[in-house]
Amino acid sequence: MMDWTDRHCRVFHRLMSRHALLYTEMVTAPAIVHGDRARLLDYDAIEHPVALQLGGSDPAELRQATQIAADWGYDEINLNVGCPSDRVQSGLFGAVLMKTPDLVAECVSQMMAVSPVEVTVKCRIGVDDQIAEEVLPHFVATMRDAGVRRIAIHARKAWLQGLSPRENREIPPLDYPLVHRMKQDFPDLHLSLNGGVASLDEVREHLRVMDGVMVGRAAYHQPWDILGAADRLWEDTPPYASGVEVAQAMRPYILDHLATGGRLHQITRHMLGLFHGQPGARGWKRTLSEGASRGGIEVYDAALAQITTALAA
Repeated sequence: MMDWTDRHCRVFHRLMSRHALLYTEMVTAPAIVHGDRARLLDYDAIEHPVALQLGGSDPAELRQATQIAADWGYDEINLNVGCPSDRVQSGLFGAVLMKTPDLVAECVSQMMAVSPVEVTVKCRIGVDDQIAEEVLPHFVATMRDAGVRRIAIHARKAWLQGLSPRENREIPPLDYPLVHRMKQDFPDLHLSLNGGVASLDEVREHLRVMDGVMVGRAAYHQPWDILGAADRLWEDTPPYASGVEVAQAMRPYILDHLATGGRLHQITRHMLGLFHGQPGARGWKRTLSEGASRGGIEVYDAALAQITTALAA
């Protein structure tokens, strides 16, 4: 979800669900240690509960980054052992770490030693020619032995040679039964399933077995369909009754952003799918896509008028 789940996206998503745990984009440990920490770690208080996702493979550096991030008050620190991008591979972190579970164990041990909140792991079922049925149980057991109690498992292998990051999200076959077996084999761990989940009905089905379900692309491209009723999973009433109400609730946040020199597009690029499949959705998306890069709140209002007019027709 790099370049997707930034702070504006998370504020938008939080409006639709009080309970869903949100994740930051993956931030590398070296960037936090040596870079602009405020830019990388600042977030809006409304985003809670929110997890910081870190990337890295140097235990000492991850320890330092975790210690720095502790001051920001995240609800969870997550180590990404699932991202298959070229940039991640060259830095020796992300999915390539599935090949070195003992190194991952040392990383999380160092992180836990300085973290005031729970340290978790996100992984794949394996990489390249690894036999997932052998690799995944060993990896999960190694994480458990290191003290990790929560793991999110993307139910696909990552092919680090020959497939692009996008292809790695779609081409390797999903193996839900293997991930389900991990919950049966490790009942003491909190295990979440990730990968290919496209509806709340699918979420409910996986929750019959798993402790949690992580939804990425579907929640981004069709946010109302996924998040609009997500709080019912916690037997709570959703914050808003419609996408229109969510769009209206975002308006003050957008005005504040514009008042400080921000651009409309920085927020609305995350909102294009809010009305997916609804009357006026094409006009909403077209108005924002064509005007948000150079316009202000009037463009946003015009886009929302496309929806309200269509609904009133």
